[in-house]
Amino acid sequence: MKLFLALSRTPHGLLDIAAPALCALLWLGKIPSPEVVVLGLLTAFSGYTAVYALNDVVDFRVDRKKIGESEAQTQAGDLDAVFVRHPMAQGMLKYFEGILWMIGWASLTILGSYLLNPICTIIFISACLLETIYCLLLRVTYLRGIISGLVKNSGGIAAVFAVDPNPDSVFLAVLFLWFFFWEIGGQNIPNDWIDLEEDRQMQAKTLPVRFGPNRSIRILYGSLILSLIMSVIMFWISPARLSIPYLIGAIICGLYFLLAPAHRLFKFPSAIKASALFNRASYYPLAMLVVTLLSGAI
Repeated sequence: MKLFLALSRTPHGLLDIAAPALCALLWLGKIPSPEVVVLGLLTAFSGYTAVYALNDVVDFRVDRKKIGESEAQTQAGDLDAVFVRHPMAQGMLKYFEGILWMIGWASLTILGSYLLNPICTIIFISACLLETIYCLLLRVTYLRGIISGLVKNSGGIAAVFAVDPNPDSVFLAVLFLWFFFWEIGGQNIPNDWIDLEEDRQMQAKTLPVRFGPNRSIRILYGSLILSLIMSVIMFWISPARLSIPYLIGAIICGLYFLLAPAHRLFKFPSAIKASALFNRASYYPLAMLVVTLLSGAI
C-alpha cells in the first residue's frame, strides 16, 4: 500500500484537500451540511489521488529514463518524495497496477463529483485532460507551467460549484488568480528547480531551464507577491463575514509560508532551498483554511 500512496503522493494530496475546503468556505460563508462535507472531502481526496497517479502514469517512460541516466535520484527532501519517488519508474510497482489504481480513484471521483454537481465532474475530467497535456509538453514548451496552474485550480473551483451552482464570476476570478500564482511560485517552479540538472540532460522545457536560476527566482517571487495580494483582496469580496484577523492572518501566512522561504532561495539559490520553499508553500492552503475558520467564517 505504501508504494501506491507514494504513486499518488498522498502526503501532499492530504494537504491539497485544504484548498477545496477553503474555497467552499470563502464562498458559502459557513460550513456546508454534513452530507456535503463528507462527500466533498472524500471526492477531493479521490480526485487528488487520481490526478497525481495520472502524472506518473503519463510520465512513466520519461521518469524511467531520468532514473536510468542519473547516477542517483535527486534527494532534496521534497514533500513528494516522503515515501519514494516515482515507484513505477523504479520498478517497484507494475505499470498496469498504477493504471488500475488511477482508474479506480478516478471512477470514485466522477461518481462523487456528479452527486455534488455535474459541473464538478466536467471540471475533474478537464483537469485530467490538462494534466495529460502538461506531461506531454515536457520537451515542447516551458509555458506548460500555465497548465499546471489550471490543474491545481480545479479542486478549489469545483468546490465552489459543489456548494453553489451559480457563484459570482468576480469571486471565481480572484480565487483562480490567488491559487494560480501560488502554484506557479510556490509549487511548479520550485519543483522544477529540484529537477533542474536532470531536466537539462533530458532537454526538458521548464521555466528554470529556459530562464536560469536568477530570472526564475524573480518570476517565482513576483508570482508569490501576487498570490498574497489576491488573498488580501478576498477579504473584501468574499461573501463570508471575514473579520480583521483574516486580513492579518492572510498577510502573516503569505510572508511565512511563501515569501520568507522564497527570499532564502533568492539569497542562497540551491535545490535544497527550492525544496524548502516547495514544502512550506504546500502547507499554505491548510494555514489559510485555519485562518478563515478562526476569523469567523463558520
